[in-house]
Amino acid sequence: MAGNVDIGAVLGEQLLQAAKIMEEQVDDEIKQLERMDEDDLEAIKRRRMDAMKKAVQQKEEYLKQGHGEYSEIPEEKEFFNVTKNSSNVVCHFYRDETFRCKILDKHLAILAKKHVETKICKINAEKCPFLCDRLKIKVIPTVIMIKDSKTRGYVVGFTDLGNTDDFSTEMLEWRLAQAEVLNYSGDLMVPPDQAKKGGKTNFVGKRIKGKGKRRDDDESSDDNDW
Repeated sequence: MAGNVDIGAVLGEQLLQAAKIMEEQVDDEIKQLERMDEDDLEAIKRRRMDAMKKAVQQKEEYLKQGHGEYSEIPEEKEFFNVTKNSSNVVCHFYRDETFRCKILDKHLAILAKKHVETKICKINAEKCPFLCDRLKIKVIPTVIMIKDSKTRGYVVGFTDLGNTDDFSTEMLEWRLAQAEVLNYSGDLMVPPDQAKKGGKTNFVGKRIKGKGKRRDDDESSDDNDW
């Protein structure tokens, strides 16, 4: 029929145009490299070396602050020191007799070693009644995420982790990344465990204004800042 559009031809033309643009970009990058002299290349090398040294120094500073190990905060007063000294904090409020706390311990110990940029720790809820009251912690286990001394959200029980005891470490990592308290290279919009099963997560966050990321409904408030 007259007026019909050959979809295949249109898509083929679009692919050719995209390939042409990519080829031109690669050609431009090659030409830029060819125009560089030894001084330019040396400057690039120096910048990369400086960046590597800075990263090593930052990691050493994190380790001095106790990052890299899943540690226990012995008392309430120390909790405030931890949140003051570390920009990114993940703290698990636990009880010895609560089985699900042991499950979280296992996953958080793994993440502590992986994410040196974040202070991952725990505190016995029965030894810090003032803190639990101030943070309105009523369910154990509860994990609180803190960035720059401001509360960014809570993981209460396992509801946000697929509502199962068998959630993966990657699922918890993804959930913590919603609060931007650790470096995450995955897709924040796709929870790992549900992606594997082709389902959807129980966690429904709201987008951070101007970004494609999400944050808890329990956003930071003045009551939760210190």
